[in-house]
Amino acid sequence: MDGKAWAAGKTLTYCEGSFYCACMTRSWTRIHAHLGAEPGPLTFDMVRSATEDQLQEFDDLDWKEQLPQPPREGRWNELAKDVAAMANTRGGLLVFGVQDKTIKLVGVPVGANTEQYHQWIRNHVHPYLPDLDMVELTDGDKTVLVIDVPASESAPHLVYGTAARDKEQQAAVVPYRANDHTAWMAEHQLERAYRERFARIGLAEQEIQRHLDFTVQTVAAQSATPAAWFVAVSRPQRPLPRGAFEPDQDQARSVLTRAKERASRLLTTSLVPAALHGMGDDTLRTPRPGLRRWVCSTLELPYNREILVELHHDGTVVAAISQWLRGRDAEPGDATQPFTVSDRLLRTCCYDVIALVQEQQRELRLDCTQQLTVNLVAPHGPRPLEACTPYWDLGTEGVPEHSRRPRHIQPVHAALSPAGSDTEASSAADLLHRDLLAQFGI
Repeated sequence: MDGKAWAAGKTLTYCEGSFYCACMTRSWTRIHAHLGAEPGPLTFDMVRSATEDQLQEFDDLDWKEQLPQPPREGRWNELAKDVAAMANTRGGLLVFGVQDKTIKLVGVPVGANTEQYHQWIRNHVHPYLPDLDMVELTDGDKTVLVIDVPASESAPHLVYGTAARDKEQQAAVVPYRANDHTAWMAEHQLERAYRERFARIGLAEQEIQRHLDFTVQTVAAQSATPAAWFVAVSRPQRPLPRGAFEPDQDQARSVLTRAKERASRLLTTSLVPAALHGMGDDTLRTPRPGLRRWVCSTLELPYNREILVELHHDGTVVAAISQWLRGRDAEPGDATQPFTVSDRLLRTCCYDVIALVQEQQRELRLDCTQQLTVNLVAPHGPRPLEACTPYWDLGTEGVPEHSRRPRHIQPVHAALSPAGSDTEASSAADLLHRDLLAQFGI
């Protein structure tokens, strides 16, 4: 087979012995996580390696031996049911061409009728399920069909079908994934699913604001010295449901460690190390349990910068970083003095929070957009804030002439795609930094 092939309107591109589709919805899947692969297109070699490792089915991975079949004698459309179940849980992959019992790669015929499959799903799944991808992956010998189902913000999705005896009688069910099999939602589960949908639509911003308010109250009560604080809250558009996945301490430690390393790698031109370095390795290695979250804090330690990081089980990330380093000669407790905001430190904070959010996305395999809100606050009272920027000819920082000293900063926002690249991370961090600094007239 040559370097390009066409199937159902999708381009299959050749790359190191495998063909992949460049427009997969998700770039971080259970197969990526199992293989330790970086976010990116799924390849045939990755599917083959997963089957050789006997990767078992779970709520976000379903092996299928044969291509989808049309419904017969009033049965449910199995493809529509499987797709809706994935969308109603947290998204995932349906891989056709792999035996589900033996995890043996057997392949399927080339040229699956994906247009017809899309039509079945449009006819049988409601509400409409967007962003569904179907791609063929091949090594020239065997082929698999991968259906990429993103987690849906419109869940629950119902599957409609007809009865065998009465073709005019329509019925609807609501499937979901329970570990490695598909089950049907009971009435109380359906009620909760609708309640969660309405909450996602109407209360998303309120939830972020609630986290922001609680974090400001926390640092105001526990911080040793009045100062300006960088506060950030990130929340997935569709958080993981309670109890779906609870990361352990090792996973929280891994997120913190990787975020510190990633922020340092991205900040190659900074004269100030990433703010997470101020926590110390011992603190990063021992996140403590909280209310459905892991907490890493230096608020009760007598040294270094005051920092609070929370990694919530539902994918929410909270970060609060003081702009004042304990141990400095001058204390910002004088009510006549403005709170200082370091331009360099502010930039590292933006990189830190982006790295934390994306590493949390990877660890939890979150497949939806992450909403991020960042602000500068004065928890101990509305004191003026002044930004210090580097002088052109010196390494020190000073307050630029004609800069403003606002008492309140408007929050700034970013939307992060699932498991974004380093380029996306740097771009988002720089934009947050510019938007915050611009409010000082700089």
